[in-house]
Amino acid sequence: MNNAINVIGGGLAGVEAAWQAAERGAKVRLYEMRPVRQTPAHRTDKLAEIVCSNSLKTDEPGSAPYLLKEELRRGGSMVLEVAHATRVPAGAALSVDRVKFAEMITERVEAHPNIEVVREEVTSIGWSADTPVRMSAKNEHGLAGGTGDADKSVRAPTIIATGPLTSDALTADIMRVTGDDQLYFYDAIAPIVAADSIDMSVAFKAARYDKGGNDYINCPMDRERYELFVAELLEAKSVPLKRFEDTHWFESCLPIEEIARRGPETLRFGPMKPKGLRHPKSGEEPYACLQLRQENMMADAYGMVGFQNHLRYGEQERILKLIPGLEKAEFLQFGQIHRNTFINSPTILNETLSTRKDPNLFFAGQITGVEGYVESVATGWLAGINAVRVLRDQPMITAPQRSAIGALCRYVSNVETKNFQPVNITFGLIQELPPELRKQYRKKRERHVFQVELALKDWNEFMTELKRGDEEIVK
Repeated sequence: MNNAINVIGGGLAGVEAAWQAAERGAKVRLYEMRPVRQTPAHRTDKLAEIVCSNSLKTDEPGSAPYLLKEELRRGGSMVLEVAHATRVPAGAALSVDRVKFAEMITERVEAHPNIEVVREEVTSIGWSADTPVRMSAKNEHGLAGGTGDADKSVRAPTIIATGPLTSDALTADIMRVTGDDQLYFYDAIAPIVAADSIDMSVAFKAARYDKGGNDYINCPMDRERYELFVAELLEAKSVPLKRFEDTHWFESCLPIEEIARRGPETLRFGPMKPKGLRHPKSGEEPYACLQLRQENMMADAYGMVGFQNHLRYGEQERILKLIPGLEKAEFLQFGQIHRNTFINSPTILNETLSTRKDPNLFFAGQITGVEGYVESVATGWLAGINAVRVLRDQPMITAPQRSAIGALCRYVSNVETKNFQPVNITFGLIQELPPELRKQYRKKRERHVFQVELALKDWNEFMTELKRGDEEIVK
């Protein structure tokens, strides 16, 4: 092969795309702008740095997130393999030591003989929607095209996986190429506290409904303390947003102060719900409860589950110390806010994740409108495979209709565009069972378990065919 595949962005989707392409023999240039240029949320120069929660969500068999993970595991996902190698206790969830996770992925990617990591900012993808597929060997913006002269070389497949924190310059060029207005929503990061600063004479260890052992630290609240906390939270000063922008919060990641504004009891039915958490001494559920999840293998840092916010740092420290057990908390990280960018994918992408106007241009990760770490990995997995197939003049693949990956790609490429919003994987996206089977499996849990079984059967057949095709190409 004379061309290299370009992958722009070294996040979860980008590294997975690069890995899948490289493992199939393609040469890959992986562009990452850090540390040359940092983002508002990242702190290091490591690939696949996780900036929000360290949880990759539930891995409980029979759930939609489990199905998505299992498809990737069976598909040879490097990111999922590293996630298991750096796993920390988190009940039924798959959570990782974010530092070791990023370090291990960076080491593997940089050591791969088919991947060249380029540390520079890409400000333009180098062509417009009307540019012919044939172009010069290297365009003026530094992205590799092909070999040979300007008239005969073919544009190299390019995957844009720059994530929700795409730089302003590249965002503007993406808008130019796609011909669509920018979409965005605000996302927030939860605080992290030092483990030895938590008062364990007040807090207690347990997992909700005893799933996974005593993996969480729980800070119980009675009614009086809860009402005081909510009152102070509503009066707290927030970091101001830009005056000229509307605020579009992502519903699955609302700041705690925004949740509280929806009613005094909303936190008790959201991130502070006490259901399934019984105090080991009294045996009773508290009125409200904050959960803290282990952040690393050293177990010296715990993240406040669901407590993302955009309060001023001084206000965060004052108000969060009202929570029983956190009166003397040492904050290793305060909550933050950043703007997430995504494209209007249903008007731009095919189910293969290639663009409708150009089969050599792909998008993957959160910029496509999937929300979640594993969802981003899944789109990177498919885009990386299809970029190689384009390079080899093979037909691109789509994931099975009943699969979780197929459901995500179908959503971002076909959903109604009037109010396109990012999504996590749910059974609401996955192809329903036919009526006769829905009657047979009336209980939701049983129905979901059966759906997962069917989906994985299809997935095994799909992977067998895909591996057979890859082996034939190698021969």
